[in-house]
Amino acid sequence: MKVGKLDSYELKTIIDNNRGIKRDDVRIRGSIGEDCSVIEFGDMECVVSTDPITGSKNGSGRLAVHINCNDIASSGVEPLGILVTILAPEDSTIDDIRGIMEEISEECRKLNLEILGGHTEVTSAVNKMVISCTAIGKTLKGTAVKTANAKPNDDIIVTKKLAMEGSFIAASDKSEYLKDILSEEEINEAKSYIKHISVVKEGKICGSFGVNSMHDITEGGVLGALWEVSSSSGCGFKVYENLMPLSEVTKKICKKFDIDPLRFISSGSMLITCKNGGELVKELMEKGVEAKIIGKITQDKPIMVIDGVEEVVTPPDSDELFKIV
Repeated sequence: MKVGKLDSYELKTIIDNNRGIKRDDVRIRGSIGEDCSVIEFGDMECVVSTDPITGSKNGSGRLAVHINCNDIASSGVEPLGILVTILAPEDSTIDDIRGIMEEISEECRKLNLEILGGHTEVTSAVNKMVISCTAIGKTLKGTAVKTANAKPNDDIIVTKKLAMEGSFIAASDKSEYLKDILSEEEINEAKSYIKHISVVKEGKICGSFGVNSMHDITEGGVLGALWEVSSSSGCGFKVYENLMPLSEVTKKICKKFDIDPLRFISSGSMLITCKNGGELVKELMEKGVEAKIIGKITQDKPIMVIDGVEEVVTPPDSDELFKIV
């Protein structure tokens, strides 16, 4: 099998037929593109999501916190805590595990999170460190934003720069291959992208603004996220390649490794659909979050316009990251 997430057909075939029972108190169920489940508790809702870190060596503790909290933020909800599971290979040291927990704790303090519990073990079942977290948030009943709620004619907005997570991993884990095309300053710039991986800030802003859907852009990049949002919403989209926000450093990294930056893991960017996208972009920018409209949700096919030519966007495949890790 290919390394990376199962494709959408495999997921649908396996998971949809093995869901246990359906409970009345589950308002939103996890599905393709829908990373969070929402559970009703009286006048409040609990929002939960889980994700592992498997493709990064450096900064994996930091990434583990943010990719999970970003899922909660994509529901317009502030996370309150996480549970952490660490599976360490047999050649690990206690300092390796301590270092990861110190990273996790530091990022949790920044986001006002408590580490609620978890599990740690050394096992021969893995050959590198695997970190899996579950993040939890709470909100008033009926206020969590769904991924599968994009509407035709919605503006499509992305925040910050795309492919920051992938660029950080490449610069941190494969810097020796980049020294011939990037200066030391550029390598350090790519490594600094981890400081911008959280989308909790824009999630809160968008939740208050009132958007139709949100999705944090992770494996599969922006095109994968667009496909997941549109297909789960029963819509299409039209976006423009020339509007995609990419840093020059990311472009150089992707060219070096023959990577499509639009299918490169992109934690740190939020995909948002809403009416009056210009107003939301203005509000985000005023509050210090870079944002840009890249297209619209449609009732037609998933389309990207490249040099004036419309091309159909295919379902997400294995992330481009796995070409280099």
